[in-house]
Amino acid sequence: MTGKPTFVRIDGVAHHAVVEGSGPVCVLSAGLGMSWFDWDPVVPLLAPHRTVVRFDRPGHGLSQPAAVPPTAAGEAHRIAALLDALGLQGPATVVGHSIAGFHAEAFARLHPDRTAALVLVDSSVEEHPRVSTSSEAVARVLGAVLSAAGIPAALGPAVRRAAVRRDPAPTALVRRVYRTSRVLRGTLLENARYGAVAAELLALRDTHPLPPHLPVTVLAAPDGSARWERRQRALARRLGALYEAAVPSGHLVMKDRPESVVTAILGPGRSGPPGPSRRSGRSDRSGRSGRSGQEGA
Repeated sequence: MTGKPTFVRIDGVAHHAVVEGSGPVCVLSAGLGMSWFDWDPVVPLLAPHRTVVRFDRPGHGLSQPAAVPPTAAGEAHRIAALLDALGLQGPATVVGHSIAGFHAEAFARLHPDRTAALVLVDSSVEEHPRVSTSSEAVARVLGAVLSAAGIPAALGPAVRRAAVRRDPAPTALVRRVYRTSRVLRGTLLENARYGAVAAELLALRDTHPLPPHLPVTVLAAPDGSARWERRQRALARRLGALYEAAVPSGHLVMKDRPESVVTAILGPGRSGPPGPSRRSGRSDRSGRSGRSGQEGA
């Protein structure tokens, strides 16, 4: 499902966005190397209840390359600037998947008056992030070498298909996006900045508390990993969040369990009947700090 696409300029960079539906605003931000269409399974369930905003970060989807390396504060600013450019001023529910969980949480901390709720979908978690001073330069060199060798055009769509099991995305869109060196370079740069962004978010937790009574949900995909589930539950406790488990689901919860994502956004009983195998587990909202490392999504 696709809405009417638009392009807006943020700090001189053209960003691709799609807006559809009606009601309170909900921003969906996908993981590393992913595109706006990865939320397609969620939108038909969510758009009757929310104004759904999907966008591509620089070097992702159809957006232009990044002008500067990503930071946690920069990504929070990007979401705010996107909403401004689209004329959407009211408080928004911000949904971040994987690495974008860092960005969504940073937005809630830096723009509390613009945040209606925070939903983290199998979010990246780093208790002790490692920050490399050379990874960004390595990523730029690697991107240039691979692009010059024609790797994105030759293998980009195939790598996407291998990473996304039973990929529902249209083949034409996958080819349009993943055959480009722009997306390869954007993914490598964002991945290289992973540790630095994680460390910046940890610092923000000490200086910028979440707004009191902000609804926060951690929707995890344990997928049989007890360690990952423990870390996601710890994240929920750290944030004083509601914990939900999407089962069965891989890391791409929006593809495997779209109704679980919608329920996390709207609340139980608002997204239609769950699938037969879905279960959810909840933690109480007590306490404050679950796939870490350089993730592929």
